[in-house]
Amino acid sequence: MNKPLIGAFLAALLLGAGTAPAVAAENVPTQEAAPTAKAVTFAGTVALSNCSGSVVRSPDSAPTDPALVLSNGHCLETGFPGPGEVLVDRPSTRTFTLLNASGSGVGTLKASKIAYGTMTDTDLSLYELTSTYEQIESSYGIRALELETAHPVAGTAITVASGYWKRTYSCDIDGFAHRLKEGRWTWKDSVRYTPECQTIGGTSGSPVIDDATGKVVAVNNTGNESGGECTDNNPCEVDENGEVTVREGINYAQQTYNMVPCIGAGNKIDLDREGCGLPKP
Repeated sequence: MNKPLIGAFLAALLLGAGTAPAVAAENVPTQEAAPTAKAVTFAGTVALSNCSGSVVRSPDSAPTDPALVLSNGHCLETGFPGPGEVLVDRPSTRTFTLLNASGSGVGTLKASKIAYGTMTDTDLSLYELTSTYEQIESSYGIRALELETAHPVAGTAITVASGYWKRTYSCDIDGFAHRLKEGRWTWKDSVRYTPECQTIGGTSGSPVIDDATGKVVAVNNTGNESGGECTDNNPCEVDENGEVTVREGINYAQQTYNMVPCIGAGNKIDLDREGCGLPKP
């Protein structure tokens, strides 16, 4: 995994925490780099105490709904959920620093609960906030990022936007791993990046944004750091026939389209809704 604490501290020692924002500014995609797409900014991303995240909405979310923050299951303040463990409606008072387009913190958002969290089949967490979408937009001029409802496509140009580091990573979707195994956990149909997205500790939970649409297609979560096979921080791919492939230096994300049907009226998580692809407790 893109370790939420140790990896981030190590990266801080290597990069220098004070220089990270400058690196981020240099890496924001521009119209010149992608003339047919809008430049991806940090607007709507958030910084957690140990990870990254974003304020997200489904196409059916109402302005008066309590806003949701998307991150990784392994970024939960309760610790890594075990295999088969699913958290639903757990009280939380966690805070998030909301960023504007340039990556400056403009306010603090607060959770009311962990609406959903797991590391089974996927690696994601959804926090319900005490603020609504319209309150956030009115106070800070920031709109939530919209979740894509369709399966992403190989070859799509994407940007991983880290609120923790205020840094972006641009590459393409290289393909998909049937199963991605890392230590005790297994994830399904994971997004594999092309080599240009060299994400680091602290980027866990970053939204993976389609450059053409500006919509969130996945949540960044891990990478093979040293060539190990299926161990912690060294995930391996397992195909339909059980063949194992190790791709040292390649990073991954978990798709989010299959969680959109799980978001019901009032932004409540309903795992029994038709089309919901998230595991149940």
